[in-house]
Amino acid sequence: MRKYSLSYFLSQSFKGLWRNGVMSAASILVLMALLIVMGSFSLLVYNIDVNLENIGVLNEIVVFCDENCTDEEIADIGRQIRLLDNVNEDMVKHNTKQQILDEERAKYAGTEVENVFKEMVDRGVNPYRDEFIVTYNDNSEVTTLEYQLGQIQGIDKINSRADLAEKVEGIKNSVTFIFIFFLVVLFVVSLFVIINTIKLAVYARKQEIAIMRYVGATKWFITLPFVFEGMLIGLIASGVAYLVEWYMYTYIGKMLMQNSSILTIVPFSQVDGFVILGFLAVGLFSGIVGSAISLRKYLKA
Repeated sequence: MRKYSLSYFLSQSFKGLWRNGVMSAASILVLMALLIVMGSFSLLVYNIDVNLENIGVLNEIVVFCDENCTDEEIADIGRQIRLLDNVNEDMVKHNTKQQILDEERAKYAGTEVENVFKEMVDRGVNPYRDEFIVTYNDNSEVTTLEYQLGQIQGIDKINSRADLAEKVEGIKNSVTFIFIFFLVVLFVVSLFVIINTIKLAVYARKQEIAIMRYVGATKWFITLPFVFEGMLIGLIASGVAYLVEWYMYTYIGKMLMQNSSILTIVPFSQVDGFVILGFLAVGLFSGIVGSAISLRKYLKA
């Protein structure tokens, strides 16, 4: 048989979609629904992870300097803290006792307590001490870090929230694992559904395939229009699913932001590229693999 151009196979694919309109529409709708569910689960996992990361500021240790330390000694304490292995050098914050006093005074301005702060300032009394807020990198090494901080001369007290940070980390890992598991299961189910949906479309055209085999058509000549048809189904489903996902995410995100000042909702503009690429990858893969698997039975000699 003579060779045909790509345009021939594409035209046959569009004709196949049109001739089998009901089955093609069913395949598109099923794949679109599954893509929306998978996309929603993925975005939910991502937003949960972002919110748990925000809670992750608990991985801090507050170090209080001895009240008798001079400015030079306090500066030296800061240098020693930044040299420790498990310390994020750029995330060591020094609050002087004067800064702390000013912040506390401003916090209670307009209340009865304000007079207490005014009296302390007038008398030159400051009950606070210089402190360092230390952000660490590894929760598993917090005990070692606390010991190292305790060995630095001039440090009087150490406050750590390591236990709470460890619990938050455990919750984050558990939630991520559970949702990733469901995503994998959902992907397998989606592939199974698409394969069986396309099988029905191929079954409805089994006589056409048999005739083509009878007149000597090669397997590639028979297969390519169906593969392109599967790709078209995947492309259409991906495009529509993306638009629906964008609308749903934006609408729900606005509602949550209006009713909650605690939650952080990642703007869709930050994830839209990953969403469309993921939808196209899953849609094309499902369409191509579904068509190829569905045709195997009818291409056997």
